[in-house]
Amino acid sequence: MLIENGGQTLRDFTEKNYKETVSEVTKGVWFVSGFGHSNAVFVEGAAGVILIDTLDTLERGQRLSEIIEKNTGKKVKTILYTHGHPDHRGGAGAFQESAEEIIAFEPVTAVLEKTELLQDIQNLRGKRQFGYSLTDEEAISQGIGPREGVVYGEHRAFVPPTRVCQQERIVREIDGVQVEMVRLPGEAEEQIMIWFPEKEVLCCGDNYFGCFPNLYAIRGGQYRNLATWIRSLDVLMSYPAEYLLPGHTALISGNEKIREVLGNFKNSIDYILTKTLEGMNAGKSPEELASEIRLPGEYANLPYLAEHYGCVEWTVREIYSAYLGWFDGNPTNLHPLAPKAHSEKMLDLIGGKTKTFEAAKKALKEKEYQWCLELCDLLLAAEPDSKVLQLKAAALEKTAEYETSANGRHYYMECAKELLRANGDIQG
Repeated sequence: MLIENGGQTLRDFTEKNYKETVSEVTKGVWFVSGFGHSNAVFVEGAAGVILIDTLDTLERGQRLSEIIEKNTGKKVKTILYTHGHPDHRGGAGAFQESAEEIIAFEPVTAVLEKTELLQDIQNLRGKRQFGYSLTDEEAISQGIGPREGVVYGEHRAFVPPTRVCQQERIVREIDGVQVEMVRLPGEAEEQIMIWFPEKEVLCCGDNYFGCFPNLYAIRGGQYRNLATWIRSLDVLMSYPAEYLLPGHTALISGNEKIREVLGNFKNSIDYILTKTLEGMNAGKSPEELASEIRLPGEYANLPYLAEHYGCVEWTVREIYSAYLGWFDGNPTNLHPLAPKAHSEKMLDLIGGKTKTFEAAKKALKEKEYQWCLELCDLLLAAEPDSKVLQLKAAALEKTAEYETSANGRHYYMECAKELLRANGDIQG
């Protein structure tokens, strides 16, 4: 979301939410937040410790190991992965020697075949989304947590699970602790919830965290089925939890509060999905819907639905693509002109490159940054130009300060840096 002082709202959110915290939420259950990009939970058993997620790097996992031993005097014997994202399992190597069992679940929907052919572009877009080359001042945070340790030279230490479950639900006693694991697809296809009935503790992974989620990740990926995610939230609300421990951001205490927060989180997703589908059925284009649909005040004003990670506008476009595909229904767009031909014709119509460039400079000066970017793209589609690259980079940097989403902010700033490097190459 682009708003006045958007960058400052992200700074304020970061400073308030990501202090290092180790808390024993109930006897024998600890919640660790602020020590990595993700959270971790550890539960004391009879002979060892059950660990839910491992932080994002080996170095942070090692620090977590020290915290666990300090509080329990025991080693980690069992690791449960809530899902397979690297920020939740990158610290597993710190527990490899003591962990006797590592449990994960199989995805509901398999990754599309030949996805590996997209490795280069997905890595590039992931680098932009997470702001890996930015300074701490430029990046601020990663929205749902402190920056990943890899940006400071730390290392991932993945350890594969010893058991990959295909069941929908497993109930076990692990080291004297009653545990229920349920597959609940949402942000990830292999996402699970973990319920400790004797402790009244529910670990929800990334199906809830305290800001608007990545219902679509701008790095790219398969559609995250929002209808399924909504059903998963219903399942979470059906448990009599007194403590909800998410994979990112702060814990929630009290069953009434948990049900209120999860209910609002669910209803906000349902609202966007329903309004988008209704608009699609009325024949509106993705651009129209993305410009119109916003969360109503009852949800938009809630601090745990602020757009510091995902974005409503991106979600609307993803829903459109998932349900109707790329075609917006306008026959003009069935066989559009190639970008270069379209750009050249538009520039001729406008009055040439010089006039367009002057209009772009005026737009930057008047803080019409999006219009400046669109005019720059029109010029760049016709031919590379050093002055236009510099102008676009400036507009991207300015736009970043309006962006409330860490992901969007990073993408603007990373691309600005890339354009400046490309400009240097052209001048060189």
